[in-house]
Amino acid sequence: MGTMKTPGVYIVEKNAFPNSAVEVATAVPAFIGYTETAVNGNVSLLNKPFRITSMAEYHAYFGGAPIPMFALPDAAEGEEPTLICGEKKVMVKQTSVPFMLYYQMLMFFANGGGPCYIVSVGDYKAEELSADAFKAGVETLLKEQEPTMVLCPEAVGLKDKELCYSVQTAMLSHCGYKMRNRVSILDVFDGYKDRRDPSGDVVNEFREKIGSSFLDFGAAYYPWVNTSIVQDRDLSFLNFDAELLKALLNEELKKQPEEKQPLIQEQIDLIGTELDAVGKDTLNKTLLQISPVYNAALKEIKRMLNLLPPSAAMAGIYTMVDNTRGVWKAPANVSVNSVISPAVNITHDEQEDLNVPLSGKAINAIRTFVGEGIKVWGARTLDGNSLDWRYINVRRTMIMLEESVKNAARAYVFDPNVAGTWINIKSMIQNFLNGIWKRGGLAGATPDDAFSVHVGLGDTMTPEDILEGILRVTVLVAIVRPAEFIEITFQQQMQKS
Repeated sequence: MGTMKTPGVYIVEKNAFPNSAVEVATAVPAFIGYTETAVNGNVSLLNKPFRITSMAEYHAYFGGAPIPMFALPDAAEGEEPTLICGEKKVMVKQTSVPFMLYYQMLMFFANGGGPCYIVSVGDYKAEELSADAFKAGVETLLKEQEPTMVLCPEAVGLKDKELCYSVQTAMLSHCGYKMRNRVSILDVFDGYKDRRDPSGDVVNEFREKIGSSFLDFGAAYYPWVNTSIVQDRDLSFLNFDAELLKALLNEELKKQPEEKQPLIQEQIDLIGTELDAVGKDTLNKTLLQISPVYNAALKEIKRMLNLLPPSAAMAGIYTMVDNTRGVWKAPANVSVNSVISPAVNITHDEQEDLNVPLSGKAINAIRTFVGEGIKVWGARTLDGNSLDWRYINVRRTMIMLEESVKNAARAYVFDPNVAGTWINIKSMIQNFLNGIWKRGGLAGATPDDAFSVHVGLGDTMTPEDILEGILRVTVLVAIVRPAEFIEITFQQQMQKS
């Protein structure tokens, strides 16, 4: 207070307690991809990170699902046909751009997702996916402090696998070099293929192409999963090239009884014409009843659209585990919702190279267990050879501690660099860490075993540091690590009675 000049009584209030450190949010993913629209009223949201909390908000600001288009060309020599219609062998092939962010958002919320950011890099009018657009979307996150995860599920839809890897390395660089307060969840390109596929080992190729920088800020999952996101009601004859579908149904028509052919022909001729919503629904139901080939074609495109990379589902699982157990709990041994099966079944022996490879670039498995369902069965970062950063929960817990303490310590910038300030900062950090320890986030029977905070002249600072305006604080923490391998020993003993 100012100098006392007038006689009287003056009240002085002094703070009895240090400032408190507030735990930052740990599960706020940022999704980068293509959306139907990107507007908030009259304001464009293109290439602007925008926070939403539900699928309803996604619909309001970013629109709905794409309308994927498929063709039914004749199967080429040597190719396995999807459909056989009379003498014709037919394959179902997607002809439209593989936009999948909408389906990934459904997977995210189905697995426990909550608040997240959407970075729309374009709409469904785009003629192809762009790696440069994805990278530009990553750059927009530099000004956002809240996101703690970065995902670009559509990167695996790029035509050139090298472009996919360039986007993923850009994500790792963004997380580990530029921001250092978030992690990337990556998908394996062509991760629906078996590792023994004639085209090559997709996991080894991923490991070779992903590089060796900032691996502790990334995690990858294999294989892709067969989901139940796309339902029968989402598909109809509108998803096919009209002329090719009509030609296929006309081929099938030849096998129908002659007396039924005129009526069926009338329905086939309606394909490609202008119909209202009721007319489209009626025609779709009629075709389902009269055409086995049409039924088979719809089932095939549903299967193709439901084959999705698992990164968004994992972001939802991270969120659910953080909210129920804490960020220090490894996001593993958890069921995956809205999934029918992994695209590839992995055995215990096959997972050995995924989990503990010589390169250390661990790929976490998604496996089926009899009587238990489909579970995430791995909790490692891509830096598996590092004893410091081998586990996802260790990296993410450390990010949470660092950001929380950093934000709290900002209140003391430009305060006097003296013992009083040092004690306040030390008390603030100790109180925060003690709360984390009580909740099970730090290892140790006592607080002294779990953490220690050091600050002060002769401890962390020299007189020169003080002259230069530097206040150094050293925080030691014992972060809990998952029991990844449980060994139970059995031994026979002598009979005692």
